[in-house]
Amino acid sequence: MSKQHYFFKLIPPRPDFPQTIKEHEQALMDEHGAYFQRQFEAGKLLLFGPVLAPDGAFGVGILEVGDEAEARRFGENDPSVRAGMNRFEIYPMRVSGARALSA
Repeated sequence: MSKQHYFFKLIPPRPDFPQTIKEHEQALMDEHGAYFQRQFEAGKLLLFGPVLAPDGAFGVGILEVGDEAEARRFGENDPSVRAGMNRFEIYPMRVSGARALSA
């Protein structure tokens, strides 16, 4: 079965989330980070990280999974989403090229 790619957008609860994060929210974001790291190590993420957009930060990941259902499960299993703090959107995409991160 060939892998498909999805653009994953993690949407925080408010635009100024990084500046106003509360202690319990930080704990959830720590769990989120550990979850993404495990998924990266398992080969389901090509890249991930925060986007520091002027109108509000959000998270991004490029998923490499079997199908859209697996991409949705990926998002639904994020601890910050399960807790109701963040939400997500996914969009199919075609990866035309990729390169390893330079050291």
